[in-house]
Amino acid sequence: MIDEARRRAYLGAMQVVSWLPRVALPFAAPSRPELLETPEPATPLRTDPEPGGVPEMPSRPRPVERAKIEVPRPVARVEAPAVREAIVEPAAPKAASLPPPRFALQLLRAGRCALLVELPTGEPFQSRDPGYLLLRDLLRAAGLADSPRTLGEPVRWPLFRGGNLDQGPQAALEYVQTFVAARLEEEGDCACLWLVGLPALRFAAAVEADACLRELQVEGLPPLWALPGLETLMEEPARKAELWRAMRRVRMRWMSANE
Repeated sequence: MIDEARRRAYLGAMQVVSWLPRVALPFAAPSRPELLETPEPATPLRTDPEPGGVPEMPSRPRPVERAKIEVPRPVARVEAPAVREAIVEPAAPKAASLPPPRFALQLLRAGRCALLVELPTGEPFQSRDPGYLLLRDLLRAAGLADSPRTLGEPVRWPLFRGGNLDQGPQAALEYVQTFVAARLEEEGDCACLWLVGLPALRFAAAVEADACLRELQVEGLPPLWALPGLETLMEEPARKAELWRAMRRVRMRWMSANE
């Protein structure tokens, strides 16, 4: 055991101001009375009523109002009915309507041959027209009658002015072929049909200018022979030589028929 003076020195170094031993220490100074006093319990609240008064009730703490949190009610989900995607086939593109072609054709008969000839002016041939004179020369070279007769009125296209009637190239082709086939059926015994000029080639045989001087076949019509237009032959005399050479080969078709 250490003496009191040293004990207080230790306690002072540890900054202990007051302390109470659990047992009596030898050589210790007597304890201070105030450290041994037991603290009194807190005074209870008075519940006895005072004379002529209402007993005081201990005040209760006011409940703290909590902020109301609105919870959204669950909304029944309405499922949209399943929609089947309709398979729509793309519509076929409409063929672009082409403007009606413009031409005039005259059907002639010379011996065993028929001739579908372009009318450059749209009017029937006159006896002194240069084109008609050239046509007569061609017929003489072919061994045919040089004064052909007309078969019906000229075919002038378009047939009608205005309106919604389709008068495009295909309609013109069908009309010309039907017209020529009907007239030649009435005539009978046609060995060859000359197609003279680009409109005759296009709308009787559905060919272009590169088919000139060639023989063609179209169902419902006699054998065809394609020729340049009369104006083309007059403007390009060199093409006449080609025509003469081709005629020697083709003329056997109608010459043999005459025999």
